[in-house]
Amino acid sequence: MTHRPEDLARTGVTAADGVWELSEWDRAIDVTVRRLRAYVDDSQRGTARVISRQPPEELARRLSLATWIREGGMDARSLDGFLATYLDEGTRLHHPGYLAHQCASPDLPAALGDLIHGVTNNAMSLYEMGAAAATVELAVIDWMLDKVGWAGRSAGGVLVNGGSLANVTALLAARARAFPEAWNTGVPRRAVILAPAACHLSIQRASAILGLGRDAVVVLPCDPLGRVVVSAIPEVVESQERQGHTVMAVVANACAPATGLYDELLGMGRLCNQRGLWFHVDAAHGGSALLVPTLKRLLTGIDLADSVIWDAHKMLRTSTLAAAVLLKNKTDLDRAFRQEADYLFFDDDRGGPDLMTRTVEGAKAQLGLKLFLNLAWRGEAGLGRYVAGRYATAHRLWELLRARTDFETPFEPQSNVVCFRHRDAQGDPRQVALRDRLIAGGRFHLASSMVGGTRWLRATVMAPATDEQTLHALLDAVKLAAGQVRDEG
Repeated sequence: MTHRPEDLARTGVTAADGVWELSEWDRAIDVTVRRLRAYVDDSQRGTARVISRQPPEELARRLSLATWIREGGMDARSLDGFLATYLDEGTRLHHPGYLAHQCASPDLPAALGDLIHGVTNNAMSLYEMGAAAATVELAVIDWMLDKVGWAGRSAGGVLVNGGSLANVTALLAARARAFPEAWNTGVPRRAVILAPAACHLSIQRASAILGLGRDAVVVLPCDPLGRVVVSAIPEVVESQERQGHTVMAVVANACAPATGLYDELLGMGRLCNQRGLWFHVDAAHGGSALLVPTLKRLLTGIDLADSVIWDAHKMLRTSTLAAAVLLKNKTDLDRAFRQEADYLFFDDDRGGPDLMTRTVEGAKAQLGLKLFLNLAWRGEAGLGRYVAGRYATAHRLWELLRARTDFETPFEPQSNVVCFRHRDAQGDPRQVALRDRLIAGGRFHLASSMVGGTRWLRATVMAPATDEQTLHALLDAVKLAAGQVRDEG
């Protein structure tokens, strides 16, 4: 069936429909930048609520979502009103009172990277779809490999959308080594993964996704704070082998998401290397300590790993998401994916590598650009100073807690994560109620962790604006909320 020009005209559609009107771009960008500038300013000064979470029905009404979806017609002027409401709701990660989850307070250069990607949309998993983006990612990966201690031709990696996908990818590489035919024939039931109970939930998810099943994750013996007891690993391995199981991988935390504590990587790595076991280090959050000379000792032995993941969207201040999958031997990553597609991969000169062969994703955003711009703007030393500062501020919070008899903490922090509670709010339900009361107040946003079977408040120091004054105000606010929760029974 052919379409004549007059047929197209009768529909009201023109060949130029959808072409950018650049004057409209100018107006919309001006509105957006002005609103975002005020957002960051209010956030960093702490003059706005750190978190607002109205029910979705109410938010949808305030944002007129149904009307906009049905009728369209938004322009720069109406965008201004929409953004005013939109930015008022959610969580302000630049706010000094943001102390909850391990999400970056994104830096300015990374935000520019998101804008560049949003305009250019180079889905660069195929080199021909984004040569500059792919080249930047390879350079960033090489930098991260060097920090881990794997500089050279044999190591390799890729950036993916988040630590969960990164863990899946690394364990897929481990599966390919242990069971080379698994891609075609499936995984034998005898495969197991050894990991601490305090590992990220994505380890169990990865086990299920890879066909091993969640129950294939065997918990390693740990101390009361959840750190792996290295001397106990051989017995676990031998027990699994006696049952006819194959240990596909051994997982270490660097650091644990709930506590910020590091496993003893050197001992675990030596043991795994001696026994020929795949050693995987989840350094999604704590890997950035490699940039700080006084902190990199926490990661001694990471170079003994077979695979490492390291999130840029945590302590490297890029916006969500950008996570590195790093392999000591890049051939292990190449073997993980054996898909063929004659409409994508055929014999021609691409000019560079197709990163799609190393990742689950068919198309990839320009993830490396965000991290590169942060490095180019701040320098490796600048990012290192940020990491050191956040770790130091967390330690200062611990010191303040220790100096007050009405607070208790289960351990001295190794990272920017501090667990604590007020003695007036004993019991797990009261800890949850205390956190909810703080969130309702709008000044502080804390998370919560289980440590040794007990629930604690968790502060993760991420925002550069969090200072000494913030810490004192936090403890006063927690004390007040704890008394209120206690009095309410």
